[in-house]
Amino acid sequence: MITYPTHSIDTAPEASRPLLRGLQEGLGMIPNLAAAMAESPQLLRGFLAVREIYQGGTFTPAEVQILSLTAAFENGCAWCMAFHTLMAGKEGVSQESIDALRGGRSPVEPRLGPLSDFAREMVRRRGAVRSTDLERFLGAGYTRAQALEVVLGMAFSLMANYAGHLAEAPLDEPLQPHLWQSASRS
Repeated sequence: MITYPTHSIDTAPEASRPLLRGLQEGLGMIPNLAAAMAESPQLLRGFLAVREIYQGGTFTPAEVQILSLTAAFENGCAWCMAFHTLMAGKEGVSQESIDALRGGRSPVEPRLGPLSDFAREMVRRRGAVRSTDLERFLGAGYTRAQALEVVLGMAFSLMANYAGHLAEAPLDEPLQPHLWQSASRS
C-alpha cells in the first residue's frame, strides 16, 4: 500500500512550506489533510486559492459548511466529514442539521434544505441538475449566480474529498470526536 506523508513545515517540499506556514498562522494548526496535500505544492496552492475565493463569496460561513458536509457525505470523505462537522458547529449550524447531513439527509432549517439538496443533486448528477432542482433552490431565496457558486463549492470540496481518499491522512486530534465512516467505504 502506498502511503502519503503527513508533512510538517520542515519535511514538506520547498514550494509547500510557505503555504503550510500560512495555514499555521491562520488556523493555529496545520490540518493533517493539508499536510498530506503538501506533497503536491500545486494541489495545495490550488486548494488554498479556491478556498479563499469560495470563502469570499455570497454564502454565509454556515452555508459553506452545509455545502461541505453535503459533498463530504456524497463523496464518502471521512476526514472531511469530521472536519466540517467541527466547523459547522462553530458556525452555528444546529446539531440536528449536522446529524442529518452526516446521515445523508437534508438539514432541518427550511432555507438550508434546498441548498443541501441542490448540492447533492449537483454531485450525484455530475452537474446536470434538473430544472425542478434549480427551481426549488431559487424558490428558497437563492440566486442563479449562487447556483453557479455551488459549482465552485463542489469543486473546492472535490479537491479535499479526493485527496482525502488518496492520501488517507490521519484524523487530527480535535476531529476525533467527530469520527465518521462512509457506508460505501466500510
